[in-house]
Amino acid sequence: IVIDGQKQVLALRRKGTAEEAWQMPQGGIGKDEAPEHAAWRELQEETGLTSADLELLGASREWLVYELPAAFRSPKVGWGQAQRWFLFRARQGAKVRPDSKEFDAFEWVTRAELMSRVVEFRRPVYVRVFSEFANWLEP
Repeated sequence: IVIDGQKQVLALRRKGTAEEAWQMPQGGIGKDEAPEHAAWRELQEETGLTSADLELLGASREWLVYELPAAFRSPKVGWGQAQRWFLFRARQGAKVRPDSKEFDAFEWVTRAELMSRVVEFRRPVYVRVFSEFANWLEP
């Protein structure tokens, strides 16, 4: 999760989807890669944001798991994901640059706005992670 100074959440729009599909940055972990390192790497790849742009605030206590609907499964992504979540705050002047491969747009939105835009299967995980980081996300 990346938040700005007003505690809005960074939302990215998936490129090439039939309907608008928004989500938070996320990605895979390489073999022998630490979860925190993977989070920094994926953020830079997907958003252009680096440690100069962001402050790490915390990490989720647990791994959160979800199963993908059959229509979204593939040999590349499998049947679902186990995710470790990190919370970052964007420093003043940080510039988001979607990668144009996976994502083609971004917006800073409220948590409620993101929940209305995210695909159904991601919602339970987002509810849990927002709850875990509530002390950082409340206005």
